[in-house]
Amino acid sequence: MSEQIKPNVLKSSNISIYRKIDINDYDYELPDNRIAKYPLEKRDSSKLLVYKNNTVTDSEFSSLSDFIPDSSLMVFNNSKVIQARMFFKKSTGATIEIFCLEPYNPHDYALIFQQTEKCSWICLIGNLKKWKEGDLVKEITFNGDKIEIKARRLESNGDSHIVEFEWNNKSVSFADILESGGELPIPPYLNRETEEKDKQTYQTVYSKIKGSVAAPTAGLHFTQEVFERLKAKHIELEEVTLHVGAGTFKPVKNDDVDKHVMHAELISVHRDFIEHLLNHKGEIIAVGTTSVRTLESLYYIGEILEKNPLVETLLVEQNQPYIHNNRTLSVYSALSNILKYMDSNNLKTLIAETQILIKPGYVFQIVNGIVTNFHQPKSTLLLLISAFVGNNDHSHPNFDIWKNIYTHALNNNYRFLSYGDSSLLLR
Repeated sequence: MSEQIKPNVLKSSNISIYRKIDINDYDYELPDNRIAKYPLEKRDSSKLLVYKNNTVTDSEFSSLSDFIPDSSLMVFNNSKVIQARMFFKKSTGATIEIFCLEPYNPHDYALIFQQTEKCSWICLIGNLKKWKEGDLVKEITFNGDKIEIKARRLESNGDSHIVEFEWNNKSVSFADILESGGELPIPPYLNRETEEKDKQTYQTVYSKIKGSVAAPTAGLHFTQEVFERLKAKHIELEEVTLHVGAGTFKPVKNDDVDKHVMHAELISVHRDFIEHLLNHKGEIIAVGTTSVRTLESLYYIGEILEKNPLVETLLVEQNQPYIHNNRTLSVYSALSNILKYMDSNNLKTLIAETQILIKPGYVFQIVNGIVTNFHQPKSTLLLLISAFVGNNDHSHPNFDIWKNIYTHALNNNYRFLSYGDSSLLLR
């Protein structure tokens, strides 16, 4: 791919730095009755708002292929939601909730699900004040066998805690433990208990890699019929993995966005995908904000490797995109740096972490379009959408673009949040 073919993908632009962003500028009134508590019976019958060239068009998700530019590459997050919540009842009657967020020992998703005796996770704990000491014990049934699970709190760091799980059946993996004894963590704003059907409806039809504690919800609308229409239009499809953490629901509590601390999320990308991205000549359409963060993080991973090709830990920090006013590294070079790094380390899969915070003032390096749902007021996800459709600089005529889109959706009976309707945003 030559640098003349697609400059917005291959050549980085100057970065405008907005040091002060007030989260209150990203608020809007979302009535409870506009939050979809349940999905539609048919996934692709949801409404689709299309934003392009400052124009909004109303459609249905089943018609998505009509609006995707020819020769596009669509990128999907194939992470699968795990049944990450476990409830333990103490002899006193108190119920303790343990929410598994991230593998601790071993610090690898694939390995930790294979463990057959014990493992430890970074967790959130509900009703912590009732668990002062001692082990928690829970009995589950797997394949007709009764299994006793013990939970032991090892150490704490702020709101998170390291919990070791141990069980008395060496033929049972931790994946089996969660499958039998865990509960799917649907979003708290649904204000209801998890139901059996959520196990299907809160997963994308293409989910494969276990690890998320929240669904990449933009993908919930896709059906086999939608995929067939995309393929008939010669739209290319690729997958990446970003395991969504509970931090996706973390509200921005400080008025100053720069003081909000982003959670780190694990991303996994195959070498073949990097090559495909490097050689693709059309638009790049990210399905969901998780795919956006993965794709945009690749540029900054390449930037890290440009400075230090021997770096051991690949972590994109949340403010890395805003450190320099002028970037001379092209995206082509950044992606090439990743390939060189993978080849020199004999890697077929790139594993990294990202804390990237995409906020107004961010210049997108790779993504040209986003398929996404409608997000919560004052959330980092809304900041990302706002950054994509317009700079939201008070002196800039496009300040109200995101508000115009969301007002249109509210006025035209769109359903909001995880089980709600969808949008396609094109630059």
